[in-house]
Amino acid sequence: MKRAIAVGHAALDRIYRIEAFPPAPTKVRASEHVEAGGGMAANAAAAFARLGGEVELWSRVGDDEAGARIRQLLESDRVDATFVRGFPGGRSSTSAIIVDARGERLIVGHRDADIPIETGWLPLDRVRDASIVMGDLRWTKAVTLAFHIARQSGVPTLLDADLGGTEELPGLLPVTDYAIFAEPALEVFAPGATLPEKLEKVLRYGVRHAGVTSGAAGYNWLNAEGVMGFQPAFKVGVVDTTGAGDAFHGAFAWAIAQGHAESECARIASAVAAMKCRKLGGRAGLPTRTELTAFLASGAAEQRRM
Repeated sequence: MKRAIAVGHAALDRIYRIEAFPPAPTKVRASEHVEAGGGMAANAAAAFARLGGEVELWSRVGDDEAGARIRQLLESDRVDATFVRGFPGGRSSTSAIIVDARGERLIVGHRDADIPIETGWLPLDRVRDASIVMGDLRWTKAVTLAFHIARQSGVPTLLDADLGGTEELPGLLPVTDYAIFAEPALEVFAPGATLPEKLEKVLRYGVRHAGVTSGAAGYNWLNAEGVMGFQPAFKVGVVDTTGAGDAFHGAFAWAIAQGHAESECARIASAVAAMKCRKLGGRAGLPTRTELTAFLASGAAEQRRM
């Protein structure tokens, strides 16, 4: 398989596990604390790499201790961080994530809006030889540019459309093949519409596949041929849902690069997202290809049905 390219956000997460969220501000003791790599594009790249794919991340961090740690964690996850650039004076993105006993979480994140959005340093020629290009809405200038080149070169593109940056979608969707929304982001994009109407609106921009992740309620999609599909969520013991959507996107991209049909891409992505939720942090639970195969073949792959 050719290498993939992920473009977008990388961060450093500090995750604290508590029993329950208090009803009012107070002091709460954490039962566990981990420091982990985060960021939408970075986590998707890590999921892709864990499944055995070759992937590089194009991202911006500060020239600081957190930025060095972000790169170190990416490299430990077998993601090529050559094009993760540290900007002097910039502050790398960090998040404090509080996770309760049910696996639900509160995320308090900081991103330095002053880190330059310039793209002149990116190795854009590499897009033409990629297996797929993934992007999020945290660095839309770079994602849009990479997607345009990918479209011209016949390289598939996959967009993680989450909250924040949805106003950029009209310019980005026309060069997107697979647009996968988080449920709240799809509601912002098409407020008040029915699910089919929301997905149809996405397709009108020329997208090949429009989908929406809804956590335990599963994954719904509509393709350009008018075929609507549904993938139930896999039932697992949830420890932490942080990064589940990122894992879904990375695994979906990996399955596309493998040549799978979209229904199988959705099945694989749903399984990887569920498996990720069994451990604390956005990457600790990401499965290898062998682990994914065993999970899909076992009775552990009982699914929720709507």
